[in-house]
Amino acid sequence: MAKTILVVDDEERLVSLLKAYLSNEGFRVVTAKNGREALFQARNEKPDLILLDIMMPEMDGYEFIRLHRKERETPIILLTAKIDESDKVAGLELGADDYMTKPFSPRELTARVRAVLRRAGQEMPKADVLRSGDIVLDRSNHVVTVNEKSVDLTRSEFDLLAALMTSPGRTYTRLDLLDYLQGSAYEGYERTIDAHVKNLRAKIEDDPRDPRYIETVYGIGYRFKQESSNHGK
Repeated sequence: MAKTILVVDDEERLVSLLKAYLSNEGFRVVTAKNGREALFQARNEKPDLILLDIMMPEMDGYEFIRLHRKERETPIILLTAKIDESDKVAGLELGADDYMTKPFSPRELTARVRAVLRRAGQEMPKADVLRSGDIVLDRSNHVVTVNEKSVDLTRSEFDLLAALMTSPGRTYTRLDLLDYLQGSAYEGYERTIDAHVKNLRAKIEDDPRDPRYIETVYGIGYRFKQESSNHGK
């Protein structure tokens, strides 16, 4: 069965172009021109992935993510004409999985769509439980608990934490982690990892400014602290 893509943008010409291109690539495409309409489409169509513009009338992309994330964890790729990197990072921190800056190549967009869908569809090994300190990550049930309390993570945050917890003490570069999450690395999107790490720390660390678990290796990337279960803060 064809995967369903929801394209949300107020630029009619771009929406028509993406619908035609993605349809030719074998996807089923539904569209919306603003965040409010997108919420309706998402609830009724249950898309496998959402391509989301940030700046739209009635309801922008940020507000859409806030509301949609309360209902579903659909993978989201932001489509933005904004130059300021902080705007893109803001979307990632709300739970978007990736972003592309307009104008972009339809071929690259399709490649990234397939990469995100491939990652979203990967089956985790059964009974694969990772433990460190107060954190328990259950891959088979896609559940993370901290101090025995469930923590809601986006798919990207979950996969990132799983990668780091699998090899405590190993230093991952940002490109390593991008490759792990997306299936292929894009150097221009290294800040994506910084945004996910910041959001992840806010959810699992007692003090995100003085992290106990996810350490920054300056000039390189990140690592999960070894033997954190044996140490206090």
